[in-house]
Amino acid sequence: MKSENSIGNGVQLDFCCLSENCSGVIKFGLADIIEPDFQAVCPQCHRAYEFDEELRGKLKRMLDLIVAIRNSEDILGDSVVAVNVAGGEVRIPYALLLTRLNTLISLDLGGKKTDFHLWVEPSSPSTFR
Repeated sequence: MKSENSIGNGVQLDFCCLSENCSGVIKFGLADIIEPDFQAVCPQCHRAYEFDEELRGKLKRMLDLIVAIRNSEDILGDSVVAVNVAGGEVRIPYALLLTRLNTLISLDLGGKKTDFHLWVEPSSPSTFR
């Protein structure tokens, strides 16, 4: 079983900068939010983002969920999601869903709903937007 920290190091988040007239995308490792002095900084306008305990708690629970999913891969490899359609049933392997769906979590950031995109173990830095 992999440790939470080793799994968490492969999970990246990004979100669009909330500053007006800035198109920067802030990127950071999900495991980094555990650090007490963590800040996310826009690479374009250099605005710093500090997350309050509530937001950090939600992101920590997301990390816990990802760790639980990774630790259950042997079970999930045998699982499918069945979708009823007009002609019967379509079975989609659960592992395929995890790799082909865009994972987003929408959270309140400074009074504004913000989409955080999750990237689990991207193959390269160019995987990010």
